[in-house]
Amino acid sequence: MKIAAYNYREFDEAEFFDKFSKQYNVEIVAIKEAPTPVNALLAEGCEGVSVITQPVTEEIIANWEKVGVKHISTRTIGYDHIDLDAARRHNMLVSNVTYSTGSVADYTVMLILMVLRRMKSIIKRAEGMDYSLPGNIGREIKDLTVGVVGTGKIGTHVLRNLSGFGCKLLAYDPFTNEEAARLATYVNLEEIFEKSDVLTFHTPATESSFHMVNADTIKTMKDGVVIINTARGSIIDTPAFIDALETGKIGGAALDVIENELGIFYGDYKYKNIGHREMSILKDIPNVLMLPHMAFYTENAISDMVEHSICHILEGDGNVVG
Repeated sequence: MKIAAYNYREFDEAEFFDKFSKQYNVEIVAIKEAPTPVNALLAEGCEGVSVITQPVTEEIIANWEKVGVKHISTRTIGYDHIDLDAARRHNMLVSNVTYSTGSVADYTVMLILMVLRRMKSIIKRAEGMDYSLPGNIGREIKDLTVGVVGTGKIGTHVLRNLSGFGCKLLAYDPFTNEEAARLATYVNLEEIFEKSDVLTFHTPATESSFHMVNADTIKTMKDGVVIINTARGSIIDTPAFIDALETGKIGGAALDVIENELGIFYGDYKYKNIGHREMSILKDIPNVLMLPHMAFYTENAISDMVEHSICHILEGDGNVVG
């Protein structure tokens, strides 16, 4: 079987594509560029294509269908970059992957601690040889209530990590699970917003999660609440979020994702206009860590992403979402 791998990265994925192509006896057609209607034709003779978080439009999907592709596998958990309606119209299977939950879960706890201990300010000052104390006093997590919104595999792993810190843990999810229930107290969404000193989000991009953090829900939160988002940018209404940061209603934040990020990460913009006003604003707010969608990025996760993408195409089912 042949599989076309788009956005093929030599520096971190190549060794895993080489390893798993040999293990599963498949041929990888390596395409370094993101999929386009033109290079979609390079997948001729391939049973499936493996992609990442770059736009996959109907025109691309139609061209894949023309050359015999039957399966789109994204090497990511999220799949909102793929036109699922178009995939259905063209009889295309779509699957996403799972990967080491420790990657995002560990990163999340790191971000919580960094915001609570004002590490952005400390690091910036230290780079300029400013070792002064004023404005850098932090808080200890053991004294706080941490709310975890979304208790799937990653959210539950976050709860497991946090259980050793002695903080009070709350959880919200439409579907409860036993491990999370042992670690935290399940409450409704209104209560977790009202009672948490720190809120961390681990929900997929759905209609129900869209802008769940908005001007109205922010008003119900504690003054000085800390917000962590390593899930999906669409969870937060960004302009309302910026307003709340500027008034001090939100006391600090770490955002690994943001609305309308598609096509920006993972480019080098140090000498360019990034073309994302809210991202530029958030980057310069002293108590906000604006990060480039890196929570997943470990060797374990990259290995899982490549292997699971190959396996789903081979099996013709896997975690099918379309």
